[in-house]
Amino acid sequence: MTRPPDRATPGSPAHLAAQRADLLRFASGSRTEGGFGYLDAAGVVDPARPVELWITCRMTHTFALGLLAAEPPAPGGPGPDDLRSLVAHGVRSLRTTLADDAHGGWFAAVGDDGVVDASKQAYGHAFVVLAAGSATAAGIEGGAELLQDALACLDERFWDDDEGLVVDTWDRTWSDLDPYRGVNANMHTVEALLAAGDVTGDPSWHRRAGRVAARVMAWAGDNQWRIPEHFDEQWRPLLEHHRDHPAHPFQPYGATVGHGLEWARLIAAVDETLAEQAPAGALDAAVALAERAVADGWAVDGEEGFVYTTDWQGTPVVRARMHWVAAEAVNTAEVLDRLTGDDRWAERAAGWWAHIDRSLVDHEHGSWTHELDEHNRPAGETWPGKPDVYHAYQAAILPLLPVTPSFASALAAQGLASGA
Repeated sequence: MTRPPDRATPGSPAHLAAQRADLLRFASGSRTEGGFGYLDAAGVVDPARPVELWITCRMTHTFALGLLAAEPPAPGGPGPDDLRSLVAHGVRSLRTTLADDAHGGWFAAVGDDGVVDASKQAYGHAFVVLAAGSATAAGIEGGAELLQDALACLDERFWDDDEGLVVDTWDRTWSDLDPYRGVNANMHTVEALLAAGDVTGDPSWHRRAGRVAARVMAWAGDNQWRIPEHFDEQWRPLLEHHRDHPAHPFQPYGATVGHGLEWARLIAAVDETLAEQAPAGALDAAVALAERAVADGWAVDGEEGFVYTTDWQGTPVVRARMHWVAAEAVNTAEVLDRLTGDDRWAERAAGWWAHIDRSLVDHEHGSWTHELDEHNRPAGETWPGKPDVYHAYQAAILPLLPVTPSFASALAAQGLASGA
């Protein structure tokens, strides 16, 4: 991708429109047999990697948003018919290749020779709900049935009604539940439940999202607004989990700066969605989480960018800069600017978009570099390649949308309002 001739100001409408179009162009190269593959830095599917559930779901969701947005494509990018085909491909893949017909649910990863990872993960299943909901909003055949099945699986297998949280990982046959419990899977379950409630019109899914959010608010509030991420089967925090593997892509040691930001946005959405039924103090908690993440994470080591993790006193542990953290930062700033009226959030967002354009957007090959080192140079220790456009695309489209409902439902409503 070459930079547009007008060098649009980062974060401006023209800049964000160009980002959305190019992200869809780049992502369209991920289509492969059985789902969507892991893209390398140039946008080519890595044949050494299997088709993974979370990637297939995130791509399906993103293509559905692109279809609903109905914007002009980038040169060489997918038009409306292409996007519809890509979403339908994702739905079919979730119905066939990645589905476990024998035991129910979805495999974590499938390769050319069969199942690579047969575990049933709440994280991936949350994304099945999200993808199915977005496909339903986009009018894709089979989307509503997929959403119904995904919600039934989440309810039966993962939801712990006594705790108001989801458990994490089962074996293939649903007979062995891993004792680990994680906040990451619960975070994306909140995202999925909000979306499902919006698409189906069933407020019980929204209420479940509120229950999860209330638990996380309590944990974070008791821990200086640094969220404990890892727990045992009794939901006791494991604060030293993965100290020997601090840069783990899904379960890093310590406080994850980006999750403080992402939870802030989701809790604000819970507050707006549930209104008087929302957990008490939800918006204040969202602001506190975001402020803590910014104080701990932004440019704390002398270089711009958000560090990946800190210890429980806020000292950086993994100083790499992940693209998804910056994406969640601008998302959260956009939401808090609107809900609080605090002009600092708009000012922060402008600075963060400048950093994104300067250091993360790949103006030559497209998409965003997924990981930078502590000096903002491309790296790949935790996230080689560019397998994920979901965070970046949502960051580029959120300024067009209300805080609620969720992305696909908001875009569908705009399309109906415009007569599209």
